[in-house]
Amino acid sequence: MRAETGSNSSSPRPSPLSRRPALRVAGALLGLLALAGCATPPPKDPEALAEYNEANDRYEKMNRKAFGITMWANKYTLRPVAKAYIWAVPRPLRNSFGNLYQTMNEPVVFFNDVGAGKSRRAGDAFVRWCINMTAGIGGLIDVASYAGYKHHDNDAGLTMATWGVPSGPYLFLPVLGPSSFRDGIGYGIDVGLAPWNYVPRGYGLVTFNWAYSIMGTINGMATNVDALDQVLKDSLDPYATIRSAYQQQRKAQAAAIKADNRATVPDWYSNR
Repeated sequence: MRAETGSNSSSPRPSPLSRRPALRVAGALLGLLALAGCATPPPKDPEALAEYNEANDRYEKMNRKAFGITMWANKYTLRPVAKAYIWAVPRPLRNSFGNLYQTMNEPVVFFNDVGAGKSRRAGDAFVRWCINMTAGIGGLIDVASYAGYKHHDNDAGLTMATWGVPSGPYLFLPVLGPSSFRDGIGYGIDVGLAPWNYVPRGYGLVTFNWAYSIMGTINGMATNVDALDQVLKDSLDPYATIRSAYQQQRKAQAAAIKADNRATVPDWYSNR
């Protein structure tokens, strides 16, 4: 689990290359839908009602229980693993794993950029994938950034946001962390968009998929462990802080996609 504190995290949501997390997300969403009657009723006081609507957290009681479970797991399992990983694996190697994680997810970013109608962003994602898969030794080195093609995040939840689809109620999924109805559905779509899920599954590919998913998860935890520690230490209500940070980040990411109206053809090409 991570605290969402930036608009361009090196470890975005769990990778759509792994089907099992997607099934857990879908199961959690179905469970919450079945328990819709347990939603916290809106308060009658006008100020409290405005705060309730802004938080968009009608399942707060359930979400806080999930948050408590996750923080327990973080204290006794996730954080020790992340700290051990940081101690054992040099930073350059951790950066390479992060680059690999990003590169393998670029096709999903590309398809979502196309879906959002942002051809320039889609072109950047495609070029990044081509450069890093070749000159970047399969994605271990982010050569594309040095060539001027910086990484940007996109996923089906953000694409739907650019279409005007509302986020739906805020959700906190055990261990997986903050989400929403729209983002949970979007994650399932991203699983379908990942081309690696359609590669024939020989023994070597299954092994790689598991290793990739586990390493990506641990690397993501290690990237954000200090930020989460800081939130837990300084915040009077860490749950509300993480909820607010997540919601603000998603709004900012969707707004950045909408505002990106660059010409389809890069300047270096049109100025030849």
